[in-house]
Amino acid sequence: MTVTRITTPLPTSKSAQTTRPTASFRSPTSTSKKRLKVEDFQAEPRWDFEDEYRLEEGSPQTNCPDSVKVKAAQSYWLRERFLPNLTLFLDLKHFNLSEWDRLEHFKPPFGFMGLNYSMVQGVLEKFPPVSQQQLLLASHPQTGGLQCISCAVVGNGGILKRSQMGQEIDSHDYVFRVNGALITGYEKDVGTRTSFYGFTSYSLLMSLKYLRKQGFHQMPKGKDIHYLHFLEGHRDFEWLENTLRDEIMVKAVTEKRYLLIHPDLLRYVKNRFLRSEILDSIYWPLYRPSNGAFLLLTAIQLCDRVSAYGFITNDFRRFADHYYDPRWEKLKLYTNHDFILEKRLWKQLHNEGIIRLYQGPKAITPQN
Repeated sequence: MTVTRITTPLPTSKSAQTTRPTASFRSPTSTSKKRLKVEDFQAEPRWDFEDEYRLEEGSPQTNCPDSVKVKAAQSYWLRERFLPNLTLFLDLKHFNLSEWDRLEHFKPPFGFMGLNYSMVQGVLEKFPPVSQQQLLLASHPQTGGLQCISCAVVGNGGILKRSQMGQEIDSHDYVFRVNGALITGYEKDVGTRTSFYGFTSYSLLMSLKYLRKQGFHQMPKGKDIHYLHFLEGHRDFEWLENTLRDEIMVKAVTEKRYLLIHPDLLRYVKNRFLRSEILDSIYWPLYRPSNGAFLLLTAIQLCDRVSAYGFITNDFRRFADHYYDPRWEKLKLYTNHDFILEKRLWKQLHNEGIIRLYQGPKAITPQN
């Protein structure tokens, strides 16, 4: 394991210029050093190690000739941004006093600012170490010949309503879903399979609350489903402490199917792909990329071929907010996400052939 630094410094906000405090291997409970708080900053602080991330050495390599990783290396725009061996999952092996000191400088979900060391450590102690970050490549050992891992990432956008994309979605090797991933009654449009489910404790609880009448009564369950938990803050660790008493979840943890997404991956998504102007304002604590964005960028790190369905497109105003909305509702644009920025990113990734973005029944989209 090592750490990398971007060669070109990131721009620094004039309203948030800051220098790194002197690092020390102190006890996290010590009061000799002031704890960093969100309210200390009028805009997102930019540290000189802002764009440093943990990398994994010895990861399995793909032999797929048109893999995302191959295309990224060939793309003038993407090759300086993409890190193929980024640490994706958080466990006790990736957590110590030095890492706490580094990650405490970043607001959750991009780090541990404002969290309690003992609580984080206590939760991580319940999780077995993740033996291989590139878990899909590791589960498909090279046995001769070319092998490409295909993934469908399914958002919840209204563009999927009456799309008839269900069979195509299910034809992929793996299917990623997020938040209120309703399937029953929508199989023809969204498919039936779930391989990975991405969520925060808040997104799951809100989905259970507001989509119960539509049939979302529990998070997807199944012996082959992997859970991707985006750790949004204190409540996620509290929620985990309670959830880990559930027999099904304990089994998923034991079988290494319950995965905590490393804050470095989420900060990498924000810094290199979805850095919004909101971060340079007093509203900076509200902003983060959407769970759908986190899920899609995670899939790009794991898969060879990625197709995205139910994500925002240029003509998003034609479609309802969600495919499961009982009546038409337009997409709501709030400060906490920058969907216009996400729209531009998905279009650029599609145009460069990195992903295949479903853009509606009239869109002509090239095959991978």
